[in-house]
Amino acid sequence: MNRREFLCSLAAGIAASRAGIPLATMSAAEVQAKARVMPKRPLGRTGVEVTVLALGGVVAMLRKPSKEFDPVELANTAIDMGITYLDTAPSYGNGQSELNYGRVLERRRKEVFLATKTGQRSYDGAMREVEASLKRLRTDNVDLLQIHGVGAREDLERWGKPEGVLTALRKLRGEKVTRFIGVTGHESAEMMRRAIEMYEFDAILTTFNPTTKRQPYRELVLPVARKKKMGIMAMKVMGGGVGSLAIGNPIKNDGASNHDEAPRQAQSEKLIRYVLGLPITVAVVGVGSPEELRANVRAARDFAPLNQHERESLEKLMW
Repeated sequence: MNRREFLCSLAAGIAASRAGIPLATMSAAEVQAKARVMPKRPLGRTGVEVTVLALGGVVAMLRKPSKEFDPVELANTAIDMGITYLDTAPSYGNGQSELNYGRVLERRRKEVFLATKTGQRSYDGAMREVEASLKRLRTDNVDLLQIHGVGAREDLERWGKPEGVLTALRKLRGEKVTRFIGVTGHESAEMMRRAIEMYEFDAILTTFNPTTKRQPYRELVLPVARKKKMGIMAMKVMGGGVGSLAIGNPIKNDGASNHDEAPRQAQSEKLIRYVLGLPITVAVVGVGSPEELRANVRAARDFAPLNQHERESLEKLMW
């Protein structure tokens, strides 16, 4: 099947009005049969359900379009395959990730749950950054707006003051610029726990995988988030960076302390199954190619939780 035949068949099977040009090499019949069966879970107490797999805004989605690769095609393919949750941030590629998503959202905004973030901690700074994000995203609203990157020495009390970031997010929620507000972080499990105990958030994006380094997030953060009935999103499912926990990726990460390395690797499908077996809502996974996207979609679509022996074996493998 040539490219033209593929596109025509896909359009007939999914929606003739779709503007995206998928890169996936799945047959049109397979896309038609599987695209809309991605499992969904409730996003905490929000009343919204989202797909268990999200397309992360890093890796391929922060690249600039080129003749060899267009991130817009990747995002359109993800949506065509049934992913409805898109994650990004203004810091990803200095805004390039949001720019890429914007080219998709100008036509497909109603099809997706859109999450972005602000790294600012002041009211004025957050307002300015969100305004710039909306312009890049080519929309006047997002579904989830998050305080980005809680640090180990975070001044949490500052957030809630009149001049703080949380005051800005609450105002934006009241003005329907965002439906929900959340918080993200992967530097300190203890600080993440304090943040969600101190303030009321709709959702949390934090780090879960089988490594010992991420065990505190399972033990300290997850129980509190569940008790507060928050939407819980997992990042660094494959270790972040180049995804060094997964077979087929470089064994060494990019050297950043916020990415994970393990002495041995596991199948990406098993890492996704591990995380989705936790009481979370969404696995946010960045991909570097259409092939990685297809593999992740299959793992999420056909998800079966690891049994206790499999989970324990995987954790020991990553120690």
